[in-house]
Amino acid sequence: MDSHDKKPEEGVTPSRRRFVSTVAAGVAASAAAVPALAQQAGAAGSQPAAGAAREAAKRYPRPPFPKQEQSWPALASKMTPRPDHGETTYRGSGRLTGRKALITGGDSGIGRAAAIAYAREGADVAIGYLPPEEPDAREVIALIRAAGRKAVAIPGDIRDEAFCKKLVETAVRELGGLDILVNNAARQQNNASILDITSEQFDWTIKTNVYAVFWITKAAIPHMAAGSAIINTSSQTAYDPPEKLLDYSGTKAFEVAFTKSLAKQMAAKGIRVNAVAPGPVWTPLQLAGGNSPEGREKFGEDTPMKRPGQPAELAGIYVLLASDEASFTTGHVYGAAGGGGQP
Repeated sequence: MDSHDKKPEEGVTPSRRRFVSTVAAGVAASAAAVPALAQQAGAAGSQPAAGAAREAAKRYPRPPFPKQEQSWPALASKMTPRPDHGETTYRGSGRLTGRKALITGGDSGIGRAAAIAYAREGADVAIGYLPPEEPDAREVIALIRAAGRKAVAIPGDIRDEAFCKKLVETAVRELGGLDILVNNAARQQNNASILDITSEQFDWTIKTNVYAVFWITKAAIPHMAAGSAIINTSSQTAYDPPEKLLDYSGTKAFEVAFTKSLAKQMAAKGIRVNAVAPGPVWTPLQLAGGNSPEGREKFGEDTPMKRPGQPAELAGIYVLLASDEASFTTGHVYGAAGGGGQP
């Protein structure tokens, strides 16, 4: 295998983390189609046609969604409909040429959308993910390479501090540096009452959403020079916490405060720190305990747009915050919630 195909030993145990068939006639409808699509795109040296994202958005699915459930961690490749991560819609323009990015939870959901966008904007990308998410991760690696960029796959469990350090070290070594960090991986579980949350579950969520963000960021900063960017994926639940996401919402509020405080620390070093607070987005988190069966079927219907967002619709925010265009933007939280939520 090439050096960027190498993977460290598989980590501890699980911790976290395309609507394609109904988006457009030319979009691949199965996992098997992705490598072929990537190969074709790479051979042609082309990107999606201008306006592809706008046309796709006109046909994004609305609830009710089919009944479905997966065990943790869920796979995007088994979702119905498959999410759109920008595989056939995101068109880059060289805004991140020569940059080197590490994205946790880069196999699916918002992390996958960011990985595809970063590669098409000219960045080399390393993704962290859980070993059971290998099928989804392989699709992402193929798409990054199809964009002509270096791809690094690093499976493991970010609840383990030693792995978090190894994740950063591997990314730095294989990419030849690091100037973009996206802390995106998360665990979300739906519980009607605090009495239903076990200490084990609480610890799992806190380790994934809080400790890992701290460990990975702390390990990454010594490798980051002025002009680098750190982006944390928070949530609208940090501002408007639902009753059934008690522990998750608390961790997302932490990420907002962490972002704002760290931004002040890093300003003198020229490292920008921002966060994104998505509303309901169609990702595997919803199918593996992150939402109730009834909530999944109605997912996104309470937004003014009457549907959930697709991961591809947030990719541009992550590109902006990583790019030099946002050189005076730090300590901010960007919302994307279909007309609802905060900020």
